[in-house]
Amino acid sequence: MSTEDKSAASDEMKRKFKEALDKKNAHHRDGEAHLDGDSAVHGTHGAATKREFRRKTG
Repeated sequence: MSTEDKSAASDEMKRKFKEALDKKNAHHRDGEAHLDGDSAVHGTHGAATKREFRRKTG
């Protein structure tokens, strides 16, 4: 294979991947994003400190 053949194959592969990525992204953008909605979760519930795990020493 010459360098031109490798370059052409590489360009073809890049084009195919770009088309697939564009198709995938277009598919995910079809629905609503719900960015204006508010989550029901506003803070943590329960313990105020993070749990700490220690090994047994004996």
